[in-house]
Amino acid sequence: MAVTETAERRPAFKAVTLTDAAAARIRELMARADKPIVGLRIAISTKGCSGLSYDIQYAEEKGKFDEVVEDKGATVLIEPKAQMYLFGTEIDWVEDKLQSGFVFRNPNEKGRCGCGESFHV
Repeated sequence: MAVTETAERRPAFKAVTLTDAAAARIRELMARADKPIVGLRIAISTKGCSGLSYDIQYAEEKGKFDEVVEDKGATVLIEPKAQMYLFGTEIDWVEDKLQSGFVFRNPNEKGRCGCGESFHV
């Protein structure tokens, strides 16, 4: 069966999705960075009570195997070692009276420590 020009294309799968608030915050951080950056890089580091923690840094260039997610005008690069932990995650930016920060709604997490700073899969 031949593919026709009218065949519908599925939207590309995004490793992570951003809420409107997260995208706005990432755009703001990118705009006020001290150096030219291509986006924010998300990595996973081994630390905390539960073993793993999210790490967000400015990305000055794309790494060879980084997964690039462009959503709502914001760019996120996912470090290769973090990709398997992050697929399907929604990233949000939350502000309240006592704190503000990125919140990861990660379906791969099996548990979190009491303070919420680390997780395990």
